[in-house]
Amino acid sequence: MTIKEAILQSLSDIKSLTISNQVCKHIIKNNYYDFGDAKTPPATVSALLGDFIRNGDSRVKRIKGKNGTFSYYLTKNEPEIGIEVLTQTEPTVKRIDKQNSYAERDLHLLLSTYLKSNNIYSKTIFHEQSKNSKDNHQKWIHPDLVGISFLNLQSKASQTLLKAVNRADIFKITSYEVKKEINTDYELKKTFFQAVSNSSWANYGYLVAFEIADSLNEEMERLNQSFGIGIIELKHNPYESKVLFPSKYKELDFKTIDKLCKINSDFEKFIIQTEKLLTANEKYSESTEKELDGFCDNYFKNDSEIEKYCKEKNIPNE
Repeated sequence: MTIKEAILQSLSDIKSLTISNQVCKHIIKNNYYDFGDAKTPPATVSALLGDFIRNGDSRVKRIKGKNGTFSYYLTKNEPEIGIEVLTQTEPTVKRIDKQNSYAERDLHLLLSTYLKSNNIYSKTIFHEQSKNSKDNHQKWIHPDLVGISFLNLQSKASQTLLKAVNRADIFKITSYEVKKEINTDYELKKTFFQAVSNSSWANYGYLVAFEIADSLNEEMERLNQSFGIGIIELKHNPYESKVLFPSKYKELDFKTIDKLCKINSDFEKFIIQTEKLLTANEKYSESTEKELDGFCDNYFKNDSEIEKYCKEKNIPNE
């Protein structure tokens, strides 16, 4: 039996162990246990195996790895597996020091700088300022940031024609859900579907994160294809940020926009500023655009500002 086969056999034998004296007795009596297609969470298996070992059966052993985690194996397979394999550490998940870390909203200024470099105006929406903000059911309706981009036509004639034909084609509104890090499949799904919920009203929806585990690429692609939410990897230097998966376009949901306007003044003001720019007379359009820019989130003007800010906020330079 090869090392790989021995490991797979051990995992197969113990993967779905269920805690109960009946199970322990079953294994001791019959020297095996048929787990069938059961899918018990690994953490539960680990805890239950420890309980099984404490009941006195020596056919399952436990060994502590270098990173402090425990591995379980069948005693009969110990020669084939080898003690050096059993004590190997699992790949460590990159985590940011929580005590000296930055706040999630500290990333907003980096994101607004990246968006501005792509001609997108953005505004942070403070959900805690909404009416009934303590209602947990409202947490998944607010975007972290809302952004708007305008179609940049060069000639005044074409701009006037577009406004006359279809005003909706002049602009696109995007919702952004911002996270510090996404390291596990569970974290990805939780944050992804929060982004799905928070962006249901917008033309585009994006999940933005500063730390994303490479192992999640395949699942991110699947979720993106299924639900249309895009994913942006935010960088210490915001100009190096990139869209990993683009968002899919959808029509605006004006009922949800109306609801957000009613419960959140920041969102309502953003919509008002957008409407003013879209309907402004040509001679006032420049001043109206400056007004929108002043209302929206600030952004960095140069690299030195970025470095100083990241140092002050303890945002790591990857």
